[in-house]
Amino acid sequence: MSEQQAKLSKSEAKTYRVQGFTCANCAAKFENNVKSLPGVQDAKVNFGASKITVWGTTTIEELEKAGAFENLKVREDKEKSVKREPFWKQKENIKVYISAVLLVISWFLGKQYGEEHIFATIGYAAAILIGGYSLFIKGFKNLVRLNFDMNTLMTVAILGAAAIGEWGEGATVVILFAISEALERYSMDKARQSIESLMDIAPKEALIRRGNEEMMVPVDDIQVGDIMIVKPGQKLAMDGIVIKGTSTLNQAAITGESVPVAKTVGDEVFAGTLNEEGLLEVKVTKRVEDTTLSKIIHLVEEAQAERAPSQAFVDRFAKYYTPAIIIFALLLAVIPPLFMGADWSEWIYRGLAVLVVGCPCALVISTPVSIVTAIGNAAKNGVLIKGGIYLEEAGSLKVIAFDKTGTLTKGVPSVTDVVTYNGNENELMTITAAIEKGSQHPLASAIIRKAEEDGLNFNDLSVEEFQSITGKGVKARVNNEMYYVGSPGLFEELLPNGIQSEIKEQMTTLQTQGKTVMALGTEKEILALIAVADEIRESSKEVIRKLHQVGIEKTVMLTGDNQRTAEAIGKQVGVSDIKADLLPEDKLNFIKELRDKHQSVAMVGDGVNDAPALAASTVGVAMGGAGTDTALETADIVLMSDDLSKLPYTIKLSRKALAIIKQNITFSLGIKALSLLLIVPGWLTLWLAIFADMGATLIVTLNSMRLLKVKE
Repeated sequence: MSEQQAKLSKSEAKTYRVQGFTCANCAAKFENNVKSLPGVQDAKVNFGASKITVWGTTTIEELEKAGAFENLKVREDKEKSVKREPFWKQKENIKVYISAVLLVISWFLGKQYGEEHIFATIGYAAAILIGGYSLFIKGFKNLVRLNFDMNTLMTVAILGAAAIGEWGEGATVVILFAISEALERYSMDKARQSIESLMDIAPKEALIRRGNEEMMVPVDDIQVGDIMIVKPGQKLAMDGIVIKGTSTLNQAAITGESVPVAKTVGDEVFAGTLNEEGLLEVKVTKRVEDTTLSKIIHLVEEAQAERAPSQAFVDRFAKYYTPAIIIFALLLAVIPPLFMGADWSEWIYRGLAVLVVGCPCALVISTPVSIVTAIGNAAKNGVLIKGGIYLEEAGSLKVIAFDKTGTLTKGVPSVTDVVTYNGNENELMTITAAIEKGSQHPLASAIIRKAEEDGLNFNDLSVEEFQSITGKGVKARVNNEMYYVGSPGLFEELLPNGIQSEIKEQMTTLQTQGKTVMALGTEKEILALIAVADEIRESSKEVIRKLHQVGIEKTVMLTGDNQRTAEAIGKQVGVSDIKADLLPEDKLNFIKELRDKHQSVAMVGDGVNDAPALAASTVGVAMGGAGTDTALETADIVLMSDDLSKLPYTIKLSRKALAIIKQNITFSLGIKALSLLLIVPGWLTLWLAIFADMGATLIVTLNSMRLLKVKE
């Protein structure tokens, strides 16, 4: 957002949906027209999402007047989209059919009675008028304003063709141009459908209970705190917390994960997900505009408005390129007849062909279609890419850094080993859990979970004289015996002769496996060792392998853990580098170092405590975005599910998008250069010129559509 837009207060900004954009050029022109309306301070068009945001005051009538050159329809953002006619029945396309029929009839008349015959000429003229009527209006308006865009170039070329008697060619150019515009419209509509399909995911009303009454309520009228009743087979209309019932929910629409997730009382649920089996009662926690799905839609639309570096390059290039082509065409038409005595009509014809072939259509559309398509495809697969710039940067990544806890590992410690020296394992675990019940330490929760899983009734034991020993452990009296639970260091100090050597060895063995070791004992002896570790996610190893496979040269694991634990986990996962004992600011500095060395670095974290490092990286990737607003806001790419397996797909999609954008730009410029070379021997005819231009636009568009096919 520009500084000026930031200064204008948010309350003055209003967003409208626009229908009828055919090309990026027309969108830019509409934006300028709106900016010059009285009462409007600023305006910004989002071509990918077909929206305009206006700062200031204006009416829909005024906006439609500003878009009259393109017959644009404008409506409030909240209103449901009007269903467009099928592509083949659209009014602008019907004119093309009529012109094409007239062209064919006129061609037959020309063959029968000669090209110059009045019937053939009238037929061609009618085809030109019907097919090119809206084109001419735009072209003439632009000519008066000395605004040279595609419409101006085409208008001049077609009128010029008619003036030198090339009526047939003029009509062919009109029809081919109209077809190419229709195809461009069709492809952009196709690319935009990814957002529209997201919009239709959540129902527009829900069954709500207020007091003892149940009623269907439109989502806009549902309040935070309402109770929503969701039957099996229904989709959720709002985000909330389950207060009654158990079921499995298909969350593919939000997180992209195809396996349904079990939900029970206290679990968070999202709008747009499908309730598969049980009856749920859900307490609504967010208004409709704040739901995770609304945020996704908003972010995807914003992302499609962001200009990627290659698009900015193309726009700058086209700005100088179009006037240069016009000057070149003019010189080509005038100089040979004036100074070399060449034939006027032949050289005017060549000049017109240059105008047509110079049209920067394919070039201008080469990047936006690719970006809109790729971002839409990613959103459907549970990956939010927040702009073309991040899509391109993710495609050129060579180094990815991962936070360990909660990213490569589950982030929840669990008991992995219990080694007893004196007594029964269950008895000793019951005593440990009873003591740890009073502790706040994360490792204590692992012991209590283990005791609950094993069905030990530790709550029945009475614990007295509980005391925390700072940084080392806890002590308490159980059954008149004083027990200690804590680190090896605590027992080194406590036991008169220190820890026995075989127990020490056992501790070291467990520690080298990346586990944290605690001991239970008395002042005289150690009774048991309990090893706790943060479990590695099942997918982590496979994800790292796939990333190396797709060409990521270096994967780095960053953690605050000690070196020994870090190395044990790093080896299991398969990362190429390990950095341990890091504080949050160390992570930040390390990311900066990596950037200096490798230019482009991604940081993957769970988005909450990793925010500074995510912000410092070239591309910040947060996972588990479905539940955390921080992740949605700080990261450049968000994996909606709490799972890394979407990362290789994201890299693959970005690389493919980058390759396709490069192919499109190279191809568009190459075909122009080739066509211009055909002028020298005089082989470039008008219809061949438009064919080259239309062909390039079509090929570029179809090439971009390949991004819809990228799968995991």
